[in-house]
Order: sequence, then structure tokens, then C-alpha cells
Amino acid sequence: MLTALFVVARILANPASNVFQKQLTQRSANPLFIIGATHALLTLGCLPLIFLGPLPLQLGPGFWPNIVFCAALAVAGNVLLVYALASTGLSVLGPINAYKSVISLVLGVFLIGEVPTPMGAAGVLLILAGSYFVVDRDVNQPRSHAFARFFRERGIQFRFAALGLSATEAIFLKKALLLSSPLTAFVFWSILGFPIAAAAIALLLRERLANEVVLLRLNWPTYLWLAITTGAMQLATLLTFGKLQVGYSLALFQLSTLISVFLGYRYFQEGQIRKRLFGSAIMAAGAALIVLLGHRR
Repeated sequence: MLTALFVVARILANPASNVFQKQLTQRSANPLFIIGATHALLTLGCLPLIFLGPLPLQLGPGFWPNIVFCAALAVAGNVLLVYALASTGLSVLGPINAYKSVISLVLGVFLIGEVPTPMGAAGVLLILAGSYFVVDRDVNQPRSHAFARFFRERGIQFRFAALGLSATEAIFLKKALLLSSPLTAFVFWSILGFPIAAAAIALLLRERLANEVVLLRLNWPTYLWLAITTGAMQLATLLTFGKLQVGYSLALFQLSTLISVFLGYRYFQEGQIRKRLFGSAIMAAGAALIVLLGHRR
């Protein structure tokens, strides 16, 4: 019962956090500042757990490099994701998360010698087929031109770069989890992300920092909800990984793409809802095939 609750929380929290991120970009907030403020709020929420809670501070040496790399990759990947949300619809970017399974399949071939099974190849084809329904295309526009334009869009390129970073982050996150506990990994992931983001803000946003602080004061409820949903998403991910194999967890998480399409329609008036829901379902099925049945040694 708890495992199902963790999975549902992860499926709901991920697209919800994307909604708040996109809303803030529409109000002229900078993506890097958005992520920095998110980790600052998460840090405030986690500090009592360190000073008053039962968290162990004597952790093995292997934990710290893994959680630091994980936090750095998370900050970079989430900044790219918010840049993508600023220029591309949520109902388009949500389904693209299915390509994370394709990236992991390709990396598995070159890095650890995993050979795709026929079901894995079928999963890739399903994801490509589902993409056809997600892509914006004029009635008279050739399919090949639509796909070429789709992958040339800056928001799509940012999203794929973010996927690559998040796929790498998952490796370090899993290693950190094996050396600690879900709550410990979550707390230090949240806290370490703040100085990393703050350093980047000091280097890149020094001239507009005052304006960003003004926007933070004006939009503090949205920032607060973003921190809550981001924290819920990450904690639910770690708790799920602690209960289920990562492959099964990732397959279940693909259901969030359907919610992303609906939320894009609901909050940002993005069109083609039925077509994109259909395409998202196909892509989610393809991702599940890759994750569950796509590898063999």
C-alpha cells in the first residue's frame, strides 16, 4: 500500500512542479534563479531534520562524492528543463521524458555491453510512433519536415540535454541511496543543491539579482508550491527506489506524461489534447517495454 502511495505521489508531483516552473518563467523569472530558490526553500525545510532529527551524520566516504555529483547534475538538468518549459508547451515536453529510456538503452550498449532485445527495439519504435502525435504539424506539412523542425526547436534541445543529465544523475542517486537511506539522500540532495545553484547565480545573474528577488517576493506562493512539489517528487522517487527495482519504478513513472499533457491543456491552453494524450500513451508503453524488457547481457 505504501509503495503504491509513493508511486502515485511521484506521478502527480512531477508534472505539478513543471506547471509552477512554467508559470514562473511566464512571469519573467530566470530559470537558474528558480532552481536556486527552490533548493533554498528545500534547505530551510530540511535543516530541522539535521539538527533535531535522527539523520546519521557519520556516513561512508563513498556517499559524499555521489550525492555531490547528484546534486550538481540535478541543478544543471533542472535549469535546462525550466529553459525548455519557457519556450515549449508542457504537453509536448512531458511526453519527451519517454526518450530517457531510449538514451539509457543506447548508453547501455556502449558503456556496459547490454544488447537490446527485440522488445527493446519495439519500444524505441513505439516512442517514435507516439512522437508523431505529439509533434505540432500543419495539415499540409510533410511528416519528415515536422520531425526535423521538432528536433531543431531550442526548447526540445534543452529538454533532451536535461534528460541526459537526469539519466546520469539517477546513477549517482542510486549509489548514494545504497550508502544511506531515502530520507538521508533526500535531505543532502536538497541542501547541497543550494550552494551549487547560489555559486552559479553569483557568477551569471549578479546584475539582475535584485530584480529576481523582487519577483520572488511578488510570487512567493508559487515558489513555495514549487518547492513542495519538487521535494515531494524527489522524496517519492527515493522511497519508490527503496521498495521497487529501478526499472519497474521508471516504467510506472511514465504515467506522469499523460498528466503533463492534461495540465498543459488546463493551465496553459495548449491544444491538440486528444492527439497528444494518444501519443503520450504510446510513448509511455514504449518506454515501459524498454525499461522492463529491453536489455540483455
